[in-house]
Amino acid sequence: MSASPRTARVINDRLALGLLQRQGPLTATQLKRLTGLSRPTVADLVERLQGSGLITVVGESGAERRGPNARLYGIVADRAHLAALDVRTDGVSVVVADLLGTVLAEATQPIDEDAGTEPAVERAVALLERTAQAAGARPLHSVGIGAPGLVDPATGELRNTTGLPAWHRRLVAALQQRLPATVLVENETNLAAVAEQRGGAVTDRETFVLLWLGEGVGAAVVLDGALRRGASGGTGEIGFLPVPGTGALPSSTGCDGGFHSLAGAAAVSALAAEHGLLADTERGAPYERRAATVVRAAVAAVAELSGAELPEAGAAAFLDALADRLAIGVASVVAVLDPGCVVLGGEVGRAGGAELAARVETRLAAMTPLATEVRAGTLGGAAVLRGALFVARDAAQDELFAVSP
Repeated sequence: MSASPRTARVINDRLALGLLQRQGPLTATQLKRLTGLSRPTVADLVERLQGSGLITVVGESGAERRGPNARLYGIVADRAHLAALDVRTDGVSVVVADLLGTVLAEATQPIDEDAGTEPAVERAVALLERTAQAAGARPLHSVGIGAPGLVDPATGELRNTTGLPAWHRRLVAALQQRLPATVLVENETNLAAVAEQRGGAVTDRETFVLLWLGEGVGAAVVLDGALRRGASGGTGEIGFLPVPGTGALPSSTGCDGGFHSLAGAAAVSALAAEHGLLADTERGAPYERRAATVVRAAVAAVAELSGAELPEAGAAAFLDALADRLAIGVASVVAVLDPGCVVLGGEVGRAGGAELAARVETRLAAMTPLATEVRAGTLGGAAVLRGALFVARDAAQDELFAVSP
């Protein structure tokens, strides 16, 4: 059954807008070639999108050319403003951007664990409001939030997970009350996978698993281009995976004894200390930063880079031991999902780079017959904010790009 005229217009509009967003300003002739639509159809959609305030003439396509065929059309970037939040247990980071994803302002606010629920929520909301004001943004259209913990797939809300501050769950409702915007929350590891696929280590993959290596550990599963969340939103909660070598079992209230006890930042830092690799100056730093710092230094030492401060033999032994641990969790994921590609994400994954990824891949090949490429993430901790911004932009586009009468 053929599409109705209105449905066809919506499809054509979104096709053209997607091209303009990905490739930048285009002429009507270029849109015709790229879309395969007829010249009259392209002329109609250009007029319609201009009338909707979504595109405008931004220049001409040549120094000597003039007239309608030379006009370059581009998306009106300030047609909608977006925000992304990365909510951590000790603070929140905010980015405000336009419809093309250009960052207009950003800020970070530490939030003490003893601040109390309502004061913590107020600080986070106020930070977003100040950042939007500094960006000169009109009322925000969409806000994407990345947070640790489980997101209920039925309600889209953070679940009451043990160990997370109460202000995390209260923040979403507070933003919905204070802002005339669409507010969306997603697990931080899932957002990192979105960012790595759209502009990071796996732009060429439709199926992969991202293993998040940060303060805690988690996994995001992308199959055939779709993010998989599971019945309760818990797909990829690999920190609870029972593994040998921990001496205990995880429970419903905590992942101590699970894979987290082998690969979380505190465990990585302790492993480095066993190999004599943590400098005294790093002992007071947060575990995630300590872990990323020592992994990066170990990689530099093994590569014999100028200025490497760690002994090469100790550094190699540490990376081998870390790869042994990571391979246990990765092999479990591969045995169930066979994704063909696993990304070591987060700050620790990025710090390990190709050196650590190659070590894990070698061990994995000895543990499973399922061929699996292991890559290092390229975005590190910044992937959460970038992924949240993609989610906010998608929400805005779903509404704005379906404007055809």
